[in-house]
Amino acid sequence: MGSDKTLMQKIVDNLADEITLTYKSMFGEFGIYFENKFVAVLSDDQFYIKPTEAGRKFIKSPTEAPPYPGAKNYFFIDNSALEDSQWIAELIQLTAEELPLPKPKKKK
Repeated sequence: MGSDKTLMQKIVDNLADEITLTYKSMFGEFGIYFENKFVAVLSDDQFYIKPTEAGRKFIKSPTEAPPYPGAKNYFFIDNSALEDSQWIAELIQLTAEELPLPKPKKKK
């Protein structure tokens, strides 16, 4: 189906006072980055965040689901929770702290 770019931009705009996110279009969906770390996915207009222990403790009892067929489970974040920009920003920051920096790309 694909995700709506206006929804992706709305999420970024809603969080702009808290954190700075970037995103890349990926096969009609969006990969979401914080401080150069891949932290979340917007797939079929649904928000999924990479699972981490800090995120699990913060959410308390997360719903887990794959963002697309064949993917590992991520934490599913209900769209109504996206309205709480402070909560989402803190979750993204906690998640990013646990994730490694991406490996440098090899030069051709």
